[in-house]
Amino acid sequence: MPDHPRVTTLIHLPPIGSLLQQAGRPLLESTLVPLALFWVLFTHAGFDAGLLAALSWSAVAIGRRLVMRRRIPAILIVSTVLLVARTAVGLWTGSAFLYFLQPTVQNFVFALLLLVTLGFDRPLLAKLADDFCAFPDSLTGHPHMKRFFKRVSLLWAIVFLVNGATTLAVLATQTVGNYLMVSTAGSYSLVGLGIVTSLLWFHRSMRGQGIRLRVGLPTAARMRVG
Repeated sequence: MPDHPRVTTLIHLPPIGSLLQQAGRPLLESTLVPLALFWVLFTHAGFDAGLLAALSWSAVAIGRRLVMRRRIPAILIVSTVLLVARTAVGLWTGSAFLYFLQPTVQNFVFALLLLVTLGFDRPLLAKLADDFCAFPDSLTGHPHMKRFFKRVSLLWAIVFLVNGATTLAVLATQTVGNYLMVSTAGSYSLVGLGIVTSLLWFHRSMRGQGIRLRVGLPTAARMRVG
């Protein structure tokens, strides 16, 4: 008997511009802006001012969403909770080393959380991915999609472990300014490599299951927009 042809499922994802905007906003709000505010206030007004500026930004970001009744990204909640703890330690000790030691240690904590939640129906990485790319329900609930996130969680556990080890070495040997420059560039390079690897793995994995992803509006929708 002839083999039955594999049925291909076509799933449309948002246009690339929307994907980049959705991915970049949480990253800016939760990490880059607080870090930039800390550095500016640290260099011009002192250590305590830098701490409070970074924390105030995160508080405003969450407060604005509460007032507007918008969903608060999981990454913003996690980063703000951790920033509260960091700020308390920084204000109490006055130590920049201890302040920056905490996000370094958090790399190891995230790696552990990724491994612990592998047993859940949706591991932590799948929930965090919702902040960067809202997948359609037809894809989120697919059994292979769930298996993919369990497997890629192992990759990101390794990314966080390597990032934690390297930033710890830089923190122990460099000044605050050099640490911010080197660790930020190194961390985002490593994270960027992890993202590219994950996307290539994701695309290949879905294609092997007969799931074809198309970025952009469906043809009918494009015709209506035009």
